[in-house]
Amino acid sequence: MLSTAEILTLAGVIILGSMSPGPDFLVVLRNSVVSGRRSGVACAGGIAVGVFVWALVTAIGIAGLLAASAEAYTVVKLVGAIYLAYIGIRALLAARRGDYRPESEAVSKQRGSFVAFRQGLLTNLLNPKCAVFFIALVPQFLPHDPSALGTLELAVVCTVANLAWFSTLAFGVGALRHVFTRRRVRRALDAAMGTFMVGLGIRIAIESN
Repeated sequence: MLSTAEILTLAGVIILGSMSPGPDFLVVLRNSVVSGRRSGVACAGGIAVGVFVWALVTAIGIAGLLAASAEAYTVVKLVGAIYLAYIGIRALLAARRGDYRPESEAVSKQRGSFVAFRQGLLTNLLNPKCAVFFIALVPQFLPHDPSALGTLELAVVCTVANLAWFSTLAFGVGALRHVFTRRRVRRALDAAMGTFMVGLGIRIAIESN
């Protein structure tokens, strides 16, 4: 079992890592801007599930196979880059059309939350750098012969810390949605975020492992 000091240290490292601008940060930001805090929190939930998976598989040693295999790492990296670019292109197309027709509130919330959760989950799981991050971090908090309960506890701490940060981000950005939903502001944000996402996808695809 982790001590209180270890839990706080691990949670702090996870939060600091989550604060770094990257794919997860971008998808939460865009969903919060476009669809409000509910979608932002749903996206944060998807990312948190991804973090739970990465932390758990790292703790039991599976993620090390991905990091050790250049081919597997490259495949996951390219798929993740393509997916990020796809989200960015959709944002750019929306900015170009500028046709933001309102849907019924119930349909908009249901669809927005589902899509946001899926985007958060896939963006996180298709980022091989998460495997590298957790491979470097997790062993520092596991004993030589970890128990199943200790492994699960570590994964839960990572998940809760990540969810707390991104939910806070979603609520903060969502509170300003009345500004972001203005047509001119929405088009500018879609154009900026779409360009940044496509650029990040390209950078991820071409950078060396």
